[in-house]
This record gives sequence, structure tokens and C-alpha cells, in this order.
Amino acid sequence: MQPNRFFGWALRAAVPLFAGVLWLSSLDYARENPQENSQAIRIHVERVNVGVIVTDPSGKFVEGLRRENFHIFDNGVEQPLTDFATIEEPAQVLMLIEAGPAVYLLEGGHLQAALGLLSGLSPEDRVAVVKYADAPQTLLDFTPDKQAAVAAFGHLRFNLGFGSLNLTASVSKVIEWLASVQGKKSIVLLSTGVDTSPSNESVRAIQQLKIGDVLLFTVSLKGGLQPAQPANKKKSQPASSSRTAQQFEQADQLLKAMADSTGGRAYFPGNAKEFDAAYAEIAQLVRHEYSLAFAPPTSDGMVHTIEVRVDVPKPSAANGPAPSYRIDHRQAYLSPAPAASAK
Repeated sequence: MQPNRFFGWALRAAVPLFAGVLWLSSLDYARENPQENSQAIRIHVERVNVGVIVTDPSGKFVEGLRRENFHIFDNGVEQPLTDFATIEEPAQVLMLIEAGPAVYLLEGGHLQAALGLLSGLSPEDRVAVVKYADAPQTLLDFTPDKQAAVAAFGHLRFNLGFGSLNLTASVSKVIEWLASVQGKKSIVLLSTGVDTSPSNESVRAIQQLKIGDVLLFTVSLKGGLQPAQPANKKKSQPASSSRTAQQFEQADQLLKAMADSTGGRAYFPGNAKEFDAAYAEIAQLVRHEYSLAFAPPTSDGMVHTIEVRVDVPKPSAANGPAPSYRIDHRQAYLSPAPAASAK
């Protein structure tokens, strides 16, 4: 069956959703063993690993950088690197997809575009598929089988009518689950950015993302829902349109803040071509990074900021301009607890 026909059939048929048993058992374990999880975070931080993505103005990964090109700072103080490597290894990508009433109106178009991400991944890359509305539910656990991921898209059942879109609460639960997954891991979030979670959840989720080791890429679905507004009619917008525009702006800010906190990126595509370009770039970035590590200078149990600077190599042409690089990396880490309190 062709992908386009498959998605149309899947959405119209509203195939029932089967939640993953592994997901539920992981969340139950985390809830029942909060102390063990907390100890694991605080005791075993003997070094801080920082994945760094360096890209040129066209979005292409910059290869060939060396250890001496990188400088890493802990709370503003430079630290010696204990490890350095250029990593191109199989990616583990969890696709977290909004399945609320607004996205239903897109009729699966964003999922068809997501095929570009799957096709851009390498055969050994592993993919998981999770949907969320009021809470996250697993459709597919990690697998290198990309056709299984396509089939999982067909099992999405979009909630009609009014309901919850607990975005940041869902992201927090996904992060808790991924804590037990080894290796390089990324979340690709397909969302409008609308969040009905309790007010404190966004702060909690961003803090988790900052100190965690998960790279988050957000792809806004707003472009498929918000029609273009003619310039000469902006001044006569009704109050309801103004409120909607403000809500979309807040949603965009949230998506960007979450992505930035991990060293990931936020995308706001407005058409099919821009969706394709976003997914193609994500497929490249989830595989390529420079891996840096340093030893925590203190054990104070506090959150420390991380900054990475790159010495840009001079171009071969003597008078040529220095290239402009974009540097993305995690923003913080949780220092080990003081020895006297680590029991």
C-alpha cells in the first residue's frame, strides 16, 4: 500500500491504540522507586559527557574539528577535557507525536512528511513511536525496523472534541523512561506547542532537559493549522484571532525553550517543502556530534551551567572571512552530592 493511501486509510479507520507494556512498566517502576532513581543521578556523576553539534550556515555538520578547537566551561570556569571523540554512531530516535483534536485537522499530512525523517536515517538507527494527549502512550518500542515505525503511525488515534494536551508533563515522563536507555538518544517532538499541563510542569520539564543527556528536536505543527493573514487585514483582526495568535506565539516560545535547553533545535515549517527540509536536517544531526567530557570540579549537589566555545579554524585563503558556525550542546548538569550527604 502506498504511504499516502496508508495514512488516509489509517486516520479514517481510527485504528484502536495499543499502549506499550514496556512503557507502562517503566513508568510504574519509576513511581515506585523514586529514591533509587534520585541516588542513581547523584552518585554516579564521575564525569560529565557533553555532545556538541557544530554546523555551518547551511546547516551541514562541520567535520574535521580537533580536540584543541574546543573549550568547555563549568559555571564560567574553563575545565580540561578528559575525553574527546568524533562520534558517528547509530541513533536512537523517539518520535513523540501530538494526537489531539487540532492535529486531527491536518489529516495526517505531518505524518506523511515524517516519512522523510525515517528515510533519512541509516538502517542501523533505532526508532520508537509514542503519542500523547493527556498522557504519553507507546506505539512502538525502539527498533531498527523503519516499516514498523510507518505501521505505528497508522495506529494513531486522534482525540476529537475538547481534551487535554499535557505536553510538558508528557515530555517529563518520556525523559524518565529514557533514563534507562543507554547510548546516544534523541526525541523528535511533533507538536503544536499547546500545553494544558499544570503551570509548574513546564519549568520542571525544561530543568530535566537541561541536566539530562537527551537531545530534543521540536517540529511545530502550527504551520498546517494557521492560515496566512493578509498584511492589509492585520489591523482589523477580531479579539478571538488576536488571542489565538498570542497562544500560538507562546506555544512557539515553549517549543524553542525546550529544544534549546538540550542543545537541540526548534523548527517551524509552514509548508511541505519546509517539513521535508527540517526532517532531512534532523536525520543528519542525530547521528553526528563531537563528544566531550570533563570531570566535575566540585561535589556540591547543585546545577552547574555548561558552555562550549569553538576556535574556528582559519580558511585556506589568507584574507577570507572566518566561517560562522552554530554550536549546540546541553546547557547544564547536576553535580555530585557532597560526600558527607551521599549515603
